[in-house]
Amino acid sequence: HVVKTLRGALTTGRIGHAYLFCGPRGTGKTTLARLLAKSLNCKNRDKEGDCDNSCDICLSVNENRSLDLIEIDAASNRGIDEIRSLKESALTAAPGGNHKVFIIDEVHMLTKDAFNALLKILEEPPSHVVFVLATTEPHKILPTVLSRVQRFDFKRFNPKQMLGKLKQMAKSEGVMINSDGLLAIAVSADGALRDAEVALSKVIASYDL
Repeated sequence: HVVKTLRGALTTGRIGHAYLFCGPRGTGKTTLARLLAKSLNCKNRDKEGDCDNSCDICLSVNENRSLDLIEIDAASNRGIDEIRSLKESALTAAPGGNHKVFIIDEVHMLTKDAFNALLKILEEPPSHVVFVLATTEPHKILPTVLSRVQRFDFKRFNPKQMLGKLKQMAKSEGVMINSDGLLAIAVSADGALRDAEVALSKVIASYDL
């Protein structure tokens, strides 16, 4: 439902200025935020809103050198000074694309003063700026901030969904592992795809060729 809604916004041009991605850890919030950033500025976006993942804009995001995508970890940058710096950056135009995207991870960790400063930006955002706030604890976010964002709730993956992804990973790495083994990894991850991928990576690293 999240992907479908965002694709609709991209294809119609009705892009919101602020989104809230909330849900358990390892469910793809930050990953989808980066994909949204790529699709917003991609030079060859397809009719469904997906980025081509090969233009210079997409490649710069993949290689963590994009000036149009700014990621902030609120767990370690939670004060008002960091948000004021963000505001100054938001006022400048996007260097390479149409939009400048700010991803604030663990946004619930911001101090009250920082939240109030963020609220001022959300109330009067520059037209070229899109904010994606990500959190595992949306109940800690000020109601005034919640009222300014489009909220999307991410759910845990079921083992069947994770099994397909893990099979793709094992195949791409050239590692033979049976479905029972992959399913055991998927179940142990408790719905967090990232945890399942990390566990599989450990298995592959210890794989005896």
